[in-house]
Amino acid sequence: MGGVNKVILVGNLGKDPEVRYLENDKVVANLTLATTESYKDRSGNRVSNTEWHDLEMWDGLARIAEQYLKKGKQIYVEGRIKSDTWEDDQGNTRRKTKIRVSNMTMLGNAGGGGDDFSGGNSAPRKQETAVKQETKEAETENSSAEMDDLPF
Repeated sequence: MGGVNKVILVGNLGKDPEVRYLENDKVVANLTLATTESYKDRSGNRVSNTEWHDLEMWDGLARIAEQYLKKGKQIYVEGRIKSDTWEDDQGNTRRKTKIRVSNMTMLGNAGGGGDDFSGGNSAPRKQETAVKQETKEAETENSSAEMDDLPF
């Protein structure tokens, strides 16, 4: 049986996206996301713990990140854990773990919010839903008009 590699994070961007344009019209954006957990310890003191995550977005999501995301923006992301291994100049094996993002939703009011984007697709899901709804309504109207023309 196979495993599951799925990550869901909600947090704030630590800096503006770093976007690179590669060969064959490929685009990659690298971002850092801070997630903060707050709780009260046994003494009743408020404790905050912040974790930093490296995010990687490709193509359509990378273009959206470049256009809309800025430091401090709150986002929701879904993706998978990916590890890169390489050898540095001194011959040491290095490893970096990042999240390859497949879906993103912009949250909050900093620079607009609530837009939902899927990997590789530069159109918001809200707009897709509106288009699907309009198509359904048009189909319903067409079928009603056809029914009126029936002789029985």
